[in-house]
Amino acid sequence: MKKTNSKFAICSLQFAVSIVIFFANCFLPTANSFAQAPIYSNAFLSIGVGGRAFGMSNACVASVDDVTAAYWNPAGLLGIKNDMQVGLMHAEYFAGIAKYDYGAIARRLDSSSVIALSVIRFGVDNIPNTTQLIDASGNVNYDNITQFSAADYGFIISYARAPKIKGLKLGANAKVIHRVVGDFASAWGFGLDAGAQYDYKGWRFGAMARDVSTTFNAWSYSLSQDMKDVFAATGNAIPTNSLEITMPTLILGAARKINLMKDLTMLTEANVDFTFDGMRNVVFKSSVVSADPHVGFEFGYKGLAFIRMGVMNIQQESDVTGKPIWTMEPNFGIGLKIKRISIDYSRTNIGGASIALYSNIFSLRLDINKQTK
Repeated sequence: MKKTNSKFAICSLQFAVSIVIFFANCFLPTANSFAQAPIYSNAFLSIGVGGRAFGMSNACVASVDDVTAAYWNPAGLLGIKNDMQVGLMHAEYFAGIAKYDYGAIARRLDSSSVIALSVIRFGVDNIPNTTQLIDASGNVNYDNITQFSAADYGFIISYARAPKIKGLKLGANAKVIHRVVGDFASAWGFGLDAGAQYDYKGWRFGAMARDVSTTFNAWSYSLSQDMKDVFAATGNAIPTNSLEITMPTLILGAARKINLMKDLTMLTEANVDFTFDGMRNVVFKSSVVSADPHVGFEFGYKGLAFIRMGVMNIQQESDVTGKPIWTMEPNFGIGLKIKRISIDYSRTNIGGASIALYSNIFSLRLDINKQTK
């Protein structure tokens, strides 16, 4: 019996070690992050917001004109026609394990300026912490199992203003980032974004410089001696206080809206994302800069009902025989506007070619006007 319990204890300890290492690798930056700018740092802020944008494969920096513009391009906030607009979204990934929530409110200050506040949370909750499953005497005690969350928070304050140049709109974001992994580690970060839109002869051009200031996350760790022993026993480096850097991203876009027939319109937009944090698997890539194009379409009926589609994540991969092939990610969405309420739905992939990774995204927008006395 003692031999069985011993084997069970060893298996339980191995499971605990695996859990700790898994989440350490997923959520904690390495000790070398001070020296290098890791690709995909603060990746949760690159997922996107809003069913409309997802349905158009995130091709929206030129045409966005609602509360979600605070995320995509703050200059687009000037397109809000009401005194105030509220946006909400909830999504679940990996069979509901990870939850992604977004909320924003935008308010018009006057005819030429708008402010907004957005909050984003991406987190995995109720993670079992089994590091204390086995006590000092080697006994298994399930009462020692606790739970923790690994979550990323983004707080974005936006301001948009129309200068005296006809057709030009400008905007900027100040964002505060807070990342936590239970009581083990946490980080605070700060960064700036800048955006612009320009209308010219039926065309609308957009530019969004994300993390233009270079965003810094300062990580601090609070690991128990038991956890340090686990890291040491498994050959993993014990994390130390460090600085994580997010390099700038430049997104350029162009959009045009045309009338197909009475009450039916078509909006087409193409974007190119330029990254400067190393070579990525995109259409145009180098060690200095990589360019990732994506395109979206929106068909509208009387400004009340919409059908959207787009293509993104164009990559070169290998088939089962090792032959290079090109893959792409299609997306689809619909929208409905009922008086002051807009409901958007999209069927979108969070990455990869597997249909199992497709998620259903719903978002809501509400227009609010001031009450007249």
